[in-house]
Amino acid sequence: AATMAAVKADPSLFNDLIDPFALSGGFKGAEQPAGNKVMEEDGVWLAPFVMAPINTKNVHRTNALLGHAYGEDFVYDEMMVAGPGDDGKKLADAIAGMQLGGGDGGGPKPGEGPSKEEREAGSYDYAAIGETASGETIRIAVTGDKDPGYGSTSKIISEAALCLISECDDVDGGVWTPAPVMGAKLRARLVEHAGLTFDVEA
Repeated sequence: AATMAAVKADPSLFNDLIDPFALSGGFKGAEQPAGNKVMEEDGVWLAPFVMAPINTKNVHRTNALLGHAYGEDFVYDEMMVAGPGDDGKKLADAIAGMQLGGGDGGGPKPGEGPSKEEREAGSYDYAAIGETASGETIRIAVTGDKDPGYGSTSKIISEAALCLISECDDVDGGVWTPAPVMGAKLRARLVEHAGLTFDVEA
């Protein structure tokens, strides 16, 4: 809601909001996928993920900070599973038709989030699917053992802070994303202390 309020107050910010390279230091890469598309893959319907406009900018900034290790023609997209069949298609279409940024600010108020029991019982699965220039497909499965918003994220943030303090004293100042600064060091901490797994699938 705060993002949309800022855009309403200064409409020129909308261009940054929709630009996947807004945080990439002036670099403009390959054309990126449309943010409101719906598609079917492996029998389930996929819809745009609400955080994709923010996450995409950070992924492209990561690539830029890594000297374009993913390639200057890198394309990134992020979607969520809506479900199979006609019901999945209807839900995916409804999600894609939602107003950018959530619109009315009608989300949960402070204290209305998941209960302690729900946070503890929650979990999530994330699939990262990449395709190389030669056409090879790489799949990484990431899982977390708590509710993603309240249970897991708090552990990830804590481990990132500890990693920065104890393992990254050679990092210069600036605005960084996690991968260029912490990379494998943070991943190891998340597996050991935060209940995450990272597995390469065949």
